[in-house]
Amino acid sequence: MDEKQVSLVFKALGHSVRRAILDRLKRNPSSTGELVSNFPDISRYAVMKHLKILEECQLVLSRKEGRTRINYLNAFPIQLVYDRWVSQYEGQQSRHLAALKNHIEGGDQMSGLVHDSFKIEQEIKIKGSCQKVFKALTTDIDKWWTYRVFKNSTFSLDPKVGGYFLETSYDGGTIWGTVVYIKENEELRLSGLLGLNAAVESFYSYKLEEDGEYTILKLSHHVVGLLDPEWHQEYDKGWKELLGDFLKNYVEKGTVPAL
Repeated sequence: MDEKQVSLVFKALGHSVRRAILDRLKRNPSSTGELVSNFPDISRYAVMKHLKILEECQLVLSRKEGRTRINYLNAFPIQLVYDRWVSQYEGQQSRHLAALKNHIEGGDQMSGLVHDSFKIEQEIKIKGSCQKVFKALTTDIDKWWTYRVFKNSTFSLDPKVGGYFLETSYDGGTIWGTVVYIKENEELRLSGLLGLNAAVESFYSYKLEEDGEYTILKLSHHVVGLLDPEWHQEYDKGWKELLGDFLKNYVEKGTVPAL
């Protein structure tokens, strides 16, 4: 990160409205209209101007969905500023991001990673109540979630705001996500990398709708940052297997997939 980029980051963080916008995007990606509605005392023009400053230093990235622009938090520039002055105190995640930065120095195309975003949306029809599906997504998640980082590990999801979606093992552990919103038997939103090994922001949510004796599970997964072009397809396929196969069979038949 050169001196001009550092100055842009500090300029962007120097205004309370821009910090509030980042706080809002940390919880969930938002459209420009949604951001404007969060600041009723500020004109739309002023909010757009603040967004432009955040985009100039890449603290906010956006993508078009039809006629709507969706904005995402990109925390990578803050990590680079952090690393410059306090790297001797950094944790594992900061070391990883610094190493990644060294790999991509001179162009984001190196190592096959590019600044991009993708969105996955899926619907799965499951025979069972919303309560039963919600329980499977939270307290019973270890019984059907097969994608694991560690051998002989255990999954848990603490169903409260700030609760962790956590994998633990005798030789380590990792946080797959943090709950940012929960409405029992209706909706669950999390922020977390989900195994993505790069400088990214990842948000995913489940919405449950009753349909007679069935539950319609709606998945939405937003990812933005330094991405491998193949991840979109890989994660789309992975979600279909996890939810459309393992979760569905667990709820409907009590089947626990082999690890």
